[in-house]
Amino acid sequence: MRGESILDRVDWVTISLYLAMVLLGWSSIYAAIFDEENAASLFSLAYNPGKQLVWIGTAMVMIIGVMSLDFKFYDYSAYFIYGAVILLLIAVLTTGTVVAGSKSWFQIGSFRLQPAEFAKFATALALAKYLGDVHVKFENPKTQLIALAILGGPMLLILLQGDAGSAMVFGSFLIVLFREGMSPIYFILGFAFVLLFILTLLVSKTVLFIATTVICVIMIGVSFKQPKRILATVVLGAMVFATVVSVDFLMTSVLKPHQRSRLISLVNPDADPLGAGWNVTQSKIAIGSGGFFGKGFLQGTQTKFDFVPEQSTDFIFCTIGEEQGWFGSLVLIALFVTLLIRISIIAERQKSKFARIYAYGVLSVFFFHFAVNIAMTIGFFPVIGIPLPFFSYGGSSLWSFTILLFILIKLDSHRMQILMR
Repeated sequence: MRGESILDRVDWVTISLYLAMVLLGWSSIYAAIFDEENAASLFSLAYNPGKQLVWIGTAMVMIIGVMSLDFKFYDYSAYFIYGAVILLLIAVLTTGTVVAGSKSWFQIGSFRLQPAEFAKFATALALAKYLGDVHVKFENPKTQLIALAILGGPMLLILLQGDAGSAMVFGSFLIVLFREGMSPIYFILGFAFVLLFILTLLVSKTVLFIATTVICVIMIGVSFKQPKRILATVVLGAMVFATVVSVDFLMTSVLKPHQRSRLISLVNPDADPLGAGWNVTQSKIAIGSGGFFGKGFLQGTQTKFDFVPEQSTDFIFCTIGEEQGWFGSLVLIALFVTLLIRISIIAERQKSKFARIYAYGVLSVFFFHFAVNIAMTIGFFPVIGIPLPFFSYGGSSLWSFTILLFILIKLDSHRMQILMR
């Protein structure tokens, strides 16, 4: 509205949640690397907390930049931003640096940049730009294929880099497609495939084949006079058989050795407790030892003695669980749930289809990172190496999550001005 400044229109609840999570994340990173010898390292650039402070400072500058641009810029430039990030993902395959088995980083002196992180907001913008076009009808199969291609491009390039965890994040955009009208049958089939995949690792294939055959015979008998149901039963049975048979191929020829060992460790924690299962086992010990209120800030013994690898990045949640206990973990979860609810409220109040779809893209990415990161630290999901937004150490992830969120805040602040196409 005329006469109002941008400060009057922004969603301060979301900004407050962001600031609280960033500051709590910074203190948790300090706690994760703390010992008496580096007690003064909070502001030292030789340690992660000091470096994270630099990333936080530069993120504040990025916020000013994002909020200063015209809100229409993100609509008009969506494809350009997406294309630029795709070029970066291609470039990193040839000139990137290998870190932890993944060639997904640009090394510039002591500084590393991961393009895969920025592909998240670029993809959210491109998907919103395409589906938000008034001439695009989502019920058209061609539209759905193009939308899937927009998601599949960065996902494939990131897989080629060897970073399966970051690639999986793009699967969360299916939530956006579901909101726009995609049939829930795809989610049901996807869930069934994952369940059957895990079941195949736990149960003999012979048992699964016999059980599937018996169920199919019973269903065919019940549907004897209904040819369509019989055909559907036969097709589903064939899909189950194909899935069970394909598990061995996926495990031996598609997944890398460390990915296989993590899956096996998930379904059978005692299979390799000192190898693939070590991180999760120590993480669960740290979280469990925290009790109700925790051991206290900087008092975590599992943290001090480095039992949990990557405890300031992928496993930051176990530091919080040990030092702040069940109560502190609940506060963290409450912050994320509140943020997700707030984003969904913002999404539904948008006047522009572009802004609404982008908002659901933001919601999808944050939900996936939050749910999967915590699930993998407590042994409910394979370790795939993705950060906890605003808490895990890292410049690329903090910057990308900040840009992702504040583009939404910028669009929301202009929600009364419908984007003209």
